[in-house]
Amino acid sequence: MAASQLRIASRRSQLAMVQTHWVRDELAKAHEGLEISIEAMATQGDKILDVALAKIGDKGLFTKELEAQMLVDQADIAVHSLKDLPTNLPEGLMLGCITEREDPADALVVHEKHKDKTLATLPAGAVVGTSSLRRLAQLRHHYPHLTFKDVRGNVITRLEKLDSGEFDCLILAAAGLGRLGLGDRIHELIDPSISLHAVGQGALGIECREGDAAVLEQIKVLEHLPTARRCLAERAFLRELEGGCQVPIGVNTRFEGDTLVLTGMVASLDGLRLIRDEARGPQEDPEAIGIALAHALKAQGAGEILEEIFASVRPEA
Repeated sequence: MAASQLRIASRRSQLAMVQTHWVRDELAKAHEGLEISIEAMATQGDKILDVALAKIGDKGLFTKELEAQMLVDQADIAVHSLKDLPTNLPEGLMLGCITEREDPADALVVHEKHKDKTLATLPAGAVVGTSSLRRLAQLRHHYPHLTFKDVRGNVITRLEKLDSGEFDCLILAAAGLGRLGLGDRIHELIDPSISLHAVGQGALGIECREGDAAVLEQIKVLEHLPTARRCLAERAFLRELEGGCQVPIGVNTRFEGDTLVLTGMVASLDGLRLIRDEARGPQEDPEAIGIALAHALKAQGAGEILEEIFASVRPEA
């Protein structure tokens, strides 16, 4: 029998709370009489804003504090942007549910003075704000004439920095802008031929304790099988490459009939080396597709590129 109470752990950022409130409201609609509470907290990634993400290290950068609440039975589930959830979870926890994905594309947001420009027509030296090594490497590969600058803080803070003239444009997740009601700030959706998105981007992942049958029963109403299959293929690809959330690994998934097609990319930080390939297989076995693609990229030199990156961005002791 399902429990009558459910405790949700969440980051306290504006976007995280919007996402968590959506999960709460959907679960409340599905389970009459279920009492749902939210415990919001700041994670390490929220607190350290003056250091590039890759320099901090990414083992649970935005998730560790939430997971601790579940492990000491102070929360039953945690709601994450799936792209922030490491592929290897702490012992005793599991990814219980993946929600329907919003558009996973990266989006260009421009300063007013560039409203007549596209990413391809921005002038040489234009300052592009991004905290993602994945976006940085791909855009350096395609647009080496642009200047790239790290930008931290929540979405609203980043937009304020853009509007004040600190940047000429920003690259942000289209899904996050949409969820915040800021879809009108999207100037251009960046084509996958230019920028493959992050693993899990656009989907929410609900983490819970292993073996908690009552909670799994409650949250399974939010599971979206096509999204889950796409994201499980992407996460298997990332896990097999032994990459984290903060390395230049990009993906794109699509269905062709009953076949799942996964495109993957690994690039050097300077954008000079970029390896890209695809794998396909039956959608019922998504993880096998991700593993196969990882092996294909490793055979083309992806492992060496990643080793160089790990050495250059490894957090200082």
